[in-house]
Amino acid sequence: MPIRFVTPADSQSLLDIYARYIDTTITFEYALPTVEDFAARIAAVCAFYPYIAYEEDGQTLGYAYAHRFMERAAYQWGAEWSAYLAPAATGRGLGKRFYAILADILAMQGVKTIYAIVTIPNEKSQALHHSLGFTQAGYYHNAGYKNGTWCDVAWFEKAIGDYATEPPPIVPIHSLPEKKDPRLHRIPLARPMNNIKPVNNYCGT
Repeated sequence: MPIRFVTPADSQSLLDIYARYIDTTITFEYALPTVEDFAARIAAVCAFYPYIAYEEDGQTLGYAYAHRFMERAAYQWGAEWSAYLAPAATGRGLGKRFYAILADILAMQGVKTIYAIVTIPNEKSQALHHSLGFTQAGYYHNAGYKNGTWCDVAWFEKAIGDYATEPPPIVPIHSLPEKKDPRLHRIPLARPMNNIKPVNNYCGT
């Protein structure tokens, strides 16, 4: 699969995919961001976490990324992931492929738990997370109001590391020792990880 790392220059193609979700409850955002705002979001995530996209015949058909779970220091070993697909990319196992790549990279960074938030009902997303080994940790009832209704969200979680005492801090993606970890060679990315450079001192969304 032609999966590669994203840069802010991809903002328009990714925003085109995200636009089809803006009027749904899959995202709780009300208004579509500008291309400039979306590029800034991409840059912020890429400074610390993996952000990847799938291309086919030169067209971007899906993207996925991870970001910090919560801001306080003790939460740094958790990351939340999200994925968005164009209609032509659904039902092809791309969500599972995205997750496998992100999970490998996040584990190398030192992340212990991956989280996902799903507005319910969303049978496809719930089934995907169960198939990936996530467990449903709980619900937030009436967590958001959109399209004339109050929406519940479900929290999913999956451990990808051990919970030893005194864990080292999370490593930014651009600092991973690419040549020293064989797992990186199993990730079929079109652009090598050592081309990912920090753009600021961002440490989470």
